[in-house]
Amino acid sequence: MVEKVLLASPRGFCAGVVRAIDIVRLALELYPERLYVRKEIVHNPHVVEELRGKGAIFVDELDEVPEGERVIFSAHGVSPEVVRTAQVRKLKVIDATCPLVTKVHLEARRFATRDYTIILIGHQGHEEVEGTMGEAPQNMVLVSSVEDVEALEVPDPEKIAYLTQTTLSQNDTRRIVDALRKRFPAIQGPPSADICYATQNRQEAVRELTRHVDLILVVGAQNSSNSNRLVEEARELETESYLINDVSEIQEEWLEGVRSVGISSGASAPETLVQEVVRYFQQRGASVEELETRQENVQFALPANLRADMKRAGLQQ
Repeated sequence: MVEKVLLASPRGFCAGVVRAIDIVRLALELYPERLYVRKEIVHNPHVVEELRGKGAIFVDELDEVPEGERVIFSAHGVSPEVVRTAQVRKLKVIDATCPLVTKVHLEARRFATRDYTIILIGHQGHEEVEGTMGEAPQNMVLVSSVEDVEALEVPDPEKIAYLTQTTLSQNDTRRIVDALRKRFPAIQGPPSADICYATQNRQEAVRELTRHVDLILVVGAQNSSNSNRLVEEARELETESYLINDVSEIQEEWLEGVRSVGISSGASAPETLVQEVVRYFQQRGASVEELETRQENVQFALPANLRADMKRAGLQQ
């Protein structure tokens, strides 16, 4: 029987996710016309359904948005080609790209202007990777493993740099970077780590949880990269862990012989979902404690065009 639940802190929404969701909510309040959002604003179906219920129209591509309408780009960022398409279609764009993703885009442009081969460490098909690759498609190569690094061939080993997706495993990324440095001693990296503060902090918190619990449950969507990485971090340290979208996905057999459970959540998972999981165990008699490894107080400003429209409308920021 589960006797104790430990809550990882920090967990859940990061500053980029809070900003992106706020952008959609404020835009729905501010603009009377239809409001479109390209892709999931963040990778969580509960968040998407809530915003859809408030009137947001989610589309996969811009050709689904009528010419001249307003569209929001998701937190994961977009390629320059998507930006050009929006301009051609005369769309009114609000860019909810996380500033830490924008940082990686700017780094890609900087290396590309110097004609460097850019090695992007990331996962094939992820929206953030697609947007970053689009900044310099002729210069950029995607790798996801040490094996990919071993197979790399580059035009000039003296003109090579690496960047990373912001939501990767710190340990996996470190191994890939080490392999890159071994093969290409002249390789340059970003001025500061691309893996975002929230990803690092949540992985650190999960690693600490593994020292105290028998099982870890991570609340997050299946397509959430950072949530999947939290599960991997726990399993790498030999603590059983499962990714659940919400409390309904908990399986009783997971809890057999388990006395303590750790709970964390990905950076796009609402705290309400975590609290439903907490109540699940409280109703079975478990005590609940919080295990804090780090405090977070990061905030990002809203896009300038949204702030300007809010000011004209007399809305408080």
